[in-house]
Amino acid sequence: MTSHKIFCALTVSMIVGVSCCVPSYAQQRMSLQSLFDLADQQNQRIKVSEVALKAAEEGVASAKSAMLPSVEFSVQGSYTGNAILMSRGFSTSGTTEYVVPGLGPQQVQNGKQPTPHWGNSFTAHASQVIYAGGAIRSGIEMARLGCQLAELDVEKNRQEVRFLLTGYYLDLCKLQNQLQVIEKNIELTEKVIEQMKARREQGMVLKNDITRYELQLQSLQLTKTQIVDAQKIIRHQLSTAIHLSEGEDFEADTQSLEEEELALKTLTSEELWQQKASENNIDVRQASLATEMSEQKVRNTRAASRPSVAVVAENNLFGPYTSDLIPKNANVNVWFVGIGVKYNLSSLWKNKHNIRKARHENTQARERVQLAREGIENGVQASYTNLLTSSAEVRTQEKQVELADQNYMVVKNRYDNDLALLTDMLDASNMKLSADMALVNARINMLYNYFKLKYITNTL
Repeated sequence: MTSHKIFCALTVSMIVGVSCCVPSYAQQRMSLQSLFDLADQQNQRIKVSEVALKAAEEGVASAKSAMLPSVEFSVQGSYTGNAILMSRGFSTSGTTEYVVPGLGPQQVQNGKQPTPHWGNSFTAHASQVIYAGGAIRSGIEMARLGCQLAELDVEKNRQEVRFLLTGYYLDLCKLQNQLQVIEKNIELTEKVIEQMKARREQGMVLKNDITRYELQLQSLQLTKTQIVDAQKIIRHQLSTAIHLSEGEDFEADTQSLEEEELALKTLTSEELWQQKASENNIDVRQASLATEMSEQKVRNTRAASRPSVAVVAENNLFGPYTSDLIPKNANVNVWFVGIGVKYNLSSLWKNKHNIRKARHENTQARERVQLAREGIENGVQASYTNLLTSSAEVRTQEKQVELADQNYMVVKNRYDNDLALLTDMLDASNMKLSADMALVNARINMLYNYFKLKYITNTL
């Protein structure tokens, strides 16, 4: 059978399976896309990654600020103690010769000198880096790439949350379908028991035969209870994931999957899925960005072995003047403008190992891109094959349900005419129940494989 025929049969099976997945007890209908929209707004995991994205965006702005001039301003008040003049032998007695410009050598008495006590300092310093070996630009580029990685992380978390919700949603549909199957079998079993009781009054059926069917009815009712409880668990998990208000309930609106069914008709080959994966898969895109970031890290590491050049300017107003032998109670203003060059000579023999390490990490990042591509290619191939297998399983299960129904009707007619044993009737009933349940599971499994393909290609 060609791929086109397979997908046509798959789509028909999906439409048949989805149409019966409508419960009667929920308060509102909610499509899968509605769950996705609520999760985008309220899921805690997505919120965390969005906050991380905002931090990354601020990181880009912070990195760009390194290109702006740096300006510092400081104000200081102080109390200066008395200056003490001492001889070279640390004696405070005697005198010290002091040369006064214009007056010649003067003798100054050692010991405490008259000193102005209250001091002040006003300093303004400005600098502008004009060359840093490429460190600033590589830092900005690394921050920008980090922001892109954060954006992809948000999208990745969104895809993972959506796939999680899809699993819950399909489980809920499966349970709803199973509940309908069980209810139909309960109804059928109750009718058989009523008929058997009527026949017992005529002496045609033993009490033991009725008991065995009543046991089967109890088993079906227990299964129904288990399914209802399982639905409660799934609904609670869904409500937690999308932060629904307490007590708010919903039903799965499976008609919302019709668009997916229509899209499925146009995707008839594995090559199309592989192409989508190569274009959209977030793991591959993140690995590629990590490679670019590692290249910038190599440039940043190399910059440490290059000089940095900056234009600097400073103005300093301070007093008193205490740099002379005798302090002077005066303010002094000094300013300068110049070019500063800084170069770490030790980087010539120390930084080479860091550069080699950065290069090896860059090679590793490139290999990770290829590894990610291989993993995605294998994942798409496996999921696509599973999708084809599950579609074949649906067709097989539909045929088995048809045969099980026919077998049940034949055995029931034979039993009604005393041509079959009760064990034959029970076997036929169990076969019908198993076939119905298997068909429900097969249809949901087919939908799951389809959504898994969308998840792998990150188009969910």
